[in-house]
Amino acid sequence: MANAVPPGIRVLPQGSCGDRNVTYRLYILIFTFLCYTCYHMSRKPISVVKSVLHRNCSKVTDDTGAHHYDNDTTWCDWEPFDGSDYSQLLGTLDLVYLFAYAITMFCSGHIAERMNLRYFLSGGMVMTGLLTAAFGMGYFWNIHNIGFYIAIQVVGGMFQSTGWPAVVACMGNWYGKGKRGLIMGIWNSHTSVGNILGSLIAGAFVNGAWGWSFVLPGIIIAGLGVLVFVFLVPDPKDVGCTLPDHQGTSVTTSVDKTQEIEPEENKQLLASLHNVNGYGAESNEYNSSTNLVKPEATPEKAIGFLSALRIPGVVEFSLCLFFAKLVSYTFLFWLPKYISSKSNIDAEKAADLSTFFDVGGIFGGITAGLISDYTGARASTCVLQLMLAAPVMYIYNLYGSIDLAHSIGLSLLCGFMVNGPYALITTAVSADLGTHKVLQGNSKALATVTAIIDGTGSIGAAIGPLLAGIIETTGWNNVFYMLIGSDILSMLFLVRLFGKEILEKVRR
Repeated sequence: MANAVPPGIRVLPQGSCGDRNVTYRLYILIFTFLCYTCYHMSRKPISVVKSVLHRNCSKVTDDTGAHHYDNDTTWCDWEPFDGSDYSQLLGTLDLVYLFAYAITMFCSGHIAERMNLRYFLSGGMVMTGLLTAAFGMGYFWNIHNIGFYIAIQVVGGMFQSTGWPAVVACMGNWYGKGKRGLIMGIWNSHTSVGNILGSLIAGAFVNGAWGWSFVLPGIIIAGLGVLVFVFLVPDPKDVGCTLPDHQGTSVTTSVDKTQEIEPEENKQLLASLHNVNGYGAESNEYNSSTNLVKPEATPEKAIGFLSALRIPGVVEFSLCLFFAKLVSYTFLFWLPKYISSKSNIDAEKAADLSTFFDVGGIFGGITAGLISDYTGARASTCVLQLMLAAPVMYIYNLYGSIDLAHSIGLSLLCGFMVNGPYALITTAVSADLGTHKVLQGNSKALATVTAIIDGTGSIGAAIGPLLAGIIETTGWNNVFYMLIGSDILSMLFLVRLFGKEILEKVRR
């Protein structure tokens, strides 16, 4: 439709169909990468600023360069985080943000399937930017009411949930399954790149006017949100390009009228999806290779929540991500504080050191995608990295604060193992399930499936930082025991799929 073409695209010159397919796919890859980079950049500053909202004031000098007396131990803290309950208050900020994010995520996927993704993503980014900046304005407006910061976190979390279903749906629309793990592993590095940029920007201001740690990322994401409205092309059909099929090659909108007879064990699942798609479905595994085509070009309808849950693999990967994201987001929100506490270094340097965890996460996500593409075993790849993550976290806690070299090296290794499965599940696995064979090519399931998986994971992401805030008062060792236990539980939820993949490999 002509009105689906973004205004910025209408004025650009159009090349041949083949050239446009390649150009647009590269363009969408880069554009959505930048979009979600900004989402993570805007949610990272809180973890950096925690180090100055409450700190050891005996090591801090005031504006005149003078130290305060020992009995004035909270003069440098930001009220209301200057009391003995500061850890619980900081944990509450994480909790309300992430729970608002997780709960709204389920609704976001439902809404995203039913409206133009360009409007949905653009509006979410602009509002996220305004709310991120508003948190930082609390510094300039000298606001010390905990209710203000909690309200900002709640509403901000709601609008942050617009990002993931939208960008994954865009990528799923433009890219088929061929080499999807590698492509999305590289693409998913936006999470770590955003964390790194957020840490560096926040770290540059944290020891001075910490409000800028939030205001500047807020301005950046809101500005890019305006560009999304003008230039984003969420679907190949909007600009007359060909569609990718499930094997990663381009297909036209005409379809074959042949259809295989579905296996008997799939009858119940077929019946539940029949009213959504208007045609049959097949396969009872998330990575089935059986090929079916729609009998006729019926209009696509958005899939229902319960039908999405019945897609094989959705529940298991969702529960796995619950614990995997719990671990990852505890590092995201508490690592700078942990480094500062264990090494007695200032907040800016702790923020800089924490970025090595995200650098390791970039390579972990890419490696997971590459291995899963080569082996065709997404679950097995996740299980392998989760298995190795537990001892790596234990070693990091023991030796990560010995010196700078140990801190950097173990941070890289820890990020590699922890973020690899998380990255694979939220990208390639979500896209695989959102274009599952039982959907018969219906593209109106990507955002819903993605929202279910990431929404479930985000509930874990909310619980992790809260538990860390509570447990941290008893010692950081206990925090790491909690993280290791969560990692093991995450792995256990994939045991069935892992066993099935191994048996299939043995048969072949």
